[in-house]
Amino acid sequence: MGFYPDRIDLYREAITHRSSSSRSKKGKWVNNERLEFLGDAILDAIVADILYKKFIHKKEGFLTSTRSRIVQRETLNKLAIDLGLDKLIISSTRNLAHNTNIYGDALEALIAAIYLDQGYRVAKKFVFETMIKEHLNIEHVLKSEVDFKSRLIEWGQKNKTEVSFEVTDSSYDEQNNPVFISCVKVAGVEIGSGKGYSKKESHQMAAKVAIKKLRENNELQEVLLDVAKSSTPEGDSPTEAPPFL
Repeated sequence: MGFYPDRIDLYREAITHRSSSSRSKKGKWVNNERLEFLGDAILDAIVADILYKKFIHKKEGFLTSTRSRIVQRETLNKLAIDLGLDKLIISSTRNLAHNTNIYGDALEALIAAIYLDQGYRVAKKFVFETMIKEHLNIEHVLKSEVDFKSRLIEWGQKNKTEVSFEVTDSSYDEQNNPVFISCVKVAGVEIGSGKGYSKKESHQMAAKVAIKKLRENNELQEVLLDVAKSSTPEGDSPTEAPPFL
């Protein structure tokens, strides 16, 4: 990582999956879930900081979609494996192939551990120098598919049509990993559902299904816009829907 840790306990916690939780001397169960929560927010801030300074002439929409593609689970899982983090994770889960988000979650937890141990500047240096410069081609990221959820929300905003996501079910798989099912509604009409090992992932899968339907069915777009128009104050009606490419 380019530095010597001061609080090695934070890094042990960062690579400990909840399936291998241990009890501390104070009786508290220790795993990387809390660090993952913090790391998610820290990573968002760092990537926003980097993109803001790198693309000085780009607008907010470009910066938002680019950040979404960098911090999405698929990208983080790959980065974690490239960094060798998958070999360090302590887990009782037998088959990680069905829950590769363990890798991305651990990477976010690691970023939080660095932040708590060394501060924001060192955490930012790790994200930029070690993660992005060495293992991520931003040009390739820019050419990849836009974050499905963000794209659907942006389409809804352009057409003054409400887009909402809701977790409809949650359970555990055979390896005791949490599984979430979410639906997406456009103008109050459910048009997609998705399953994932996190709420974010289930939202993405639902949005992916919804976008596919809208791309393939112009009549569905027209129906949804008519529904939205009927509930929109006069003079503030949505414009014609731009097609999904």
